[in-house]
Amino acid sequence: MSTQPLSIEVETGVRVSGLLQVPAHARACYVLAHGAGAGMAHPFMAAVAEGLAERGIASLRYQFPYMEQGSRRPDTPRLAHATVRAAVAEAARRRPELPLFAGGKSFGGRMTSQAQAQSPLPGVHGLAFLGFPLHPPKKPSDERAAHLSDIDVPMLFLQGTRDELGQMDLMQAVVQRLGARATLRWSEHADHSFHVLVRSGRNDAEVMEELLGTMATWIDGVLDR
Repeated sequence: MSTQPLSIEVETGVRVSGLLQVPAHARACYVLAHGAGAGMAHPFMAAVAEGLAERGIASLRYQFPYMEQGSRRPDTPRLAHATVRAAVAEAARRRPELPLFAGGKSFGGRMTSQAQAQSPLPGVHGLAFLGFPLHPPKKPSDERAAHLSDIDVPMLFLQGTRDELGQMDLMQAVVQRLGARATLRWSEHADHSFHVLVRSGRNDAEVMEELLGTMATWIDGVLDR
């Protein structure tokens, strides 16, 4: 597998780190954004990238500027959206032969979907969300999903049944309203970080295998359409 550290220019004076991982005979590339509290080197992000590579899917994971600077305060939506666009453009420039998909963990997935809703990301065939943060903990609402109706590409929502940021009935209603564009898959007993309790009879590694298998199958299905 080819692993290439990158420096991505977001705008004048703003650059972020990225890591492009491309397995032999890759058939697609997933542009992967991190969650609000941990950057692209977090073990979850690394496991997603490595697991996708094992399934023949390249990835480009990257930092948002606030994470690059060591800040805990997320960027403004404008800057976050610009970062998503810069990362997608970098993936297209580096591996123009690969169909692109985009999304990410929690905050990163939502920033990607907002960017796509405002103006389609060039070359992106679909969006995959790892724990879409539909609402804050203990504050159920679907307001954060309003922009999803402006997205025309296929969307995959991978959610845990214990996710405090995605109440099950609300998530199901959102996906139902989106119709054929959206696919929802639940990970039994998993929380927002896709951790499971020991008493569930499952472990985190099994959940990760399930997530990555589902994503790879979905990507193949989108490409076959």
